[in-house]
Amino acid sequence: MDSLGAASTRFGFDLFKELKKTNDGNIFFSPVGISAAIGMLLLGARGATSSQLQRAFRSVKDTESSRNKAEEKEVRTCTEKTEEIHHQFQKLLTEISKLTNDYELNIANRLFGEKTYLFLQKYLDYVEKYYHAFLEPVDFINAADESRKKINSWVESQTNEKIKDLFPDGSLSNSTKLVLVNTVYFKGQWHKEFKKENTKEEKFWLNKSTSKSVLMMTQRHSFSFTFLEDLQAKILGMPYKNNDLSMFVLLPNDIDGLEKIIDKITPEKLVEWTNPGHMEERNVNLHLPRFEVEESYDLEDVLAAIGMGDAFSEQKADYSGMSPRSGLHAQKFLHRSFMVVTEEGTEATAATSIGFTVSSAAGYENVHCNHPFLFFVRHNESSSVLFFGRFSSP
Repeated sequence: MDSLGAASTRFGFDLFKELKKTNDGNIFFSPVGISAAIGMLLLGARGATSSQLQRAFRSVKDTESSRNKAEEKEVRTCTEKTEEIHHQFQKLLTEISKLTNDYELNIANRLFGEKTYLFLQKYLDYVEKYYHAFLEPVDFINAADESRKKINSWVESQTNEKIKDLFPDGSLSNSTKLVLVNTVYFKGQWHKEFKKENTKEEKFWLNKSTSKSVLMMTQRHSFSFTFLEDLQAKILGMPYKNNDLSMFVLLPNDIDGLEKIIDKITPEKLVEWTNPGHMEERNVNLHLPRFEVEESYDLEDVLAAIGMGDAFSEQKADYSGMSPRSGLHAQKFLHRSFMVVTEEGTEATAATSIGFTVSSAAGYENVHCNHPFLFFVRHNESSSVLFFGRFSSP
């Protein structure tokens, strides 16, 4: 297996391309958060269900080489890889949970299971050990709506009350057996804050003929920067205080340039382009919109589209490592993200952003975020992508 960082970048980009098919506007989610939730399912999955869930953690070369292996060896290799996945999450979540005064970052996962199901103690112990999480028994059969409210209340408490009513009325029923919920909350301060007096109203171009008014923050400072000649695009890296986390923005030169280049971007290239050795410190004239974004997804169809359908199939799902009873399957996999970007920094349950155009002060690169761009927030030590998105509509 690749490192968790490389795997989260690849998985995030796969998810993005799938979400893009049905979402014209902003896209925003947490690859690491969703991966951690899948990891919890993987702990209890067996057989084909386990193999499918592992796709969230494989590189392209893993997938290709596994086709050529003998079945017996493949089973052994999968077991070893699965253990490595869980150990890497244990390490990452432990690192992230270390408190710092400079930012708040909380990844929380929980399984809500029908209380009449018997769950294996070994599974519950491992979920707590590796994912800092546990399975909470609820009464879906007799009290589906009360269970729904309980889950919503938990989500609200984990996201500083930013995400309310994750599950709407009627979304859970007495046939629900297992609900998996993942939340990510992040609030960080920029290493170099924007001065509020420099923020001015400006146009953000959705395309060449349509614009919306935004409050555009500006500052001139030194940032990590690289120009991608082949794509006619720029990448800028903005660190948060203490440099544990950074936000990267990929901004095409043209207003409608993002759609043209997305197919030319690969996860491997994203890793390479944002490698410290590839970027260099440059003086930048930066214009970044102040914005707020909130997105919500039921990921069952998206994950099925990238090859994980068995995990949600009543007939095919195999969670015999979670419960000795048959018929247990994940029925809902919701992910919701919220983000605010301001002069001081970012408050998010998912991500952050930036951009650019032409003409600048002498000696300064111009990064003017007034048209659609990609962005992601990365935990620098592990290279794990915490948040990934496209900002295209204020």
